[in-house]
Parts: sequence; C-alpha cells; structure tokens
Amino acid sequence: MFAKQYSHRLPADYDMRLIRQRAADRGPLWDDVDGLLFKVFAGQERGVQGARHNLYASIYLWADPAGAARFLMGSGFDSVIDSFGRPQIESWLPLDWRRGPGEQARTLYRERLALDLQADRAALLAEQVAYNQRLAEDPQTFAVFVALDLQAWELVRFTLSAEVADSNRGTERYEVLYLARPGIARR
Repeated sequence: MFAKQYSHRLPADYDMRLIRQRAADRGPLWDDVDGLLFKVFAGQERGVQGARHNLYASIYLWADPAGAARFLMGSGFDSVIDSFGRPQIESWLPLDWRRGPGEQARTLYRERLALDLQADRAALLAEQVAYNQRLAEDPQTFAVFVALDLQAWELVRFTLSAEVADSNRGTERYEVLYLARPGIARR
C-alpha cells in the first residue's frame, strides 16, 4: 500500500467554484483506476470552517504502489503540472486502514502524531490499530487510515466522514469535493 497527498495553495480571492467544478469534471475519471482504493478531491475555503486560506488537495490511498508510479510518471500527471506546477508530494507508508459504515464522505480530517524516540513502536501501532477500529465503527465514518511518515517519524491519520466538518476537532479539516473509490465496493 501507498498513500500520498499534494496540495495547491490558492490566492485569497480565488474563485473556489472553479475548484469545485474541476473536481466534478475530473473526479469520475478516477472511478475505475486499477490499484487505487480511493482518491479524495479536497478543498479548504478561506474563512469557512476556520480555514486561513484557499487550498486544493488530492489525497490517495493506493492498494498497488505501482499504480501510483504509473500515474506520477505518465502523461496523466501532466494536467496537474500544467494547471498548478509540479507540487511537493507528501507520501506515507500505510499501517492500517478500515472501511466504515458511512456511505458518503463530506469531510476529511487529517491528524498528526509525533513519535517519541523512546516509544514502544509495536505497542503504539497496536493502540493506533485499535483506535482506527473504533473510528471505523462510527456510523459517520466512510474510511480511516493511519500511515507512517518515514522522513518525519510521525503518524498521520486520515478520516473520511459523512458529517459536516466539526470545528471542535483539533485537526486539519477539508471539504470533500469528490470521492473516487474504485477499490472500495459500493454497498
């Protein structure tokens, strides 16, 4: 498995309707991509749900890392570069992922957890897997995964939720503009 995200910070006066339309137009192209569990077209709009700026992001969870490589090294990535320039891509090694009972995703939460140098990593992983399981049991959860940032030695958790963003959650919040889910069977 392989997870990645790239984001494009947009000007403060950027018309976010253009990003919503881009997600609506391009999202369906991802509905049948081999090796991809899901891709989230996500946004943050300045002044909405505490966002300080406009942002457009793509978050992927790949079952097959070769699919990610084909996309990044093939012509499919040209539209990203042509539209926004070549982004810095964050990437992670997924440690655990779960499908929840939620049928849709309206909000994506991203949390970070620094790893203490002295931490019992095996015990920490077991705790995180158990926590993922609890999150996955929430009726509002579409999916959740926790991954290891191999450079920063931190864990990153992504939770896709059917609920409207909860500003009381102390995490990064994104509006889900489109969710392509070719590797997740529809119920």
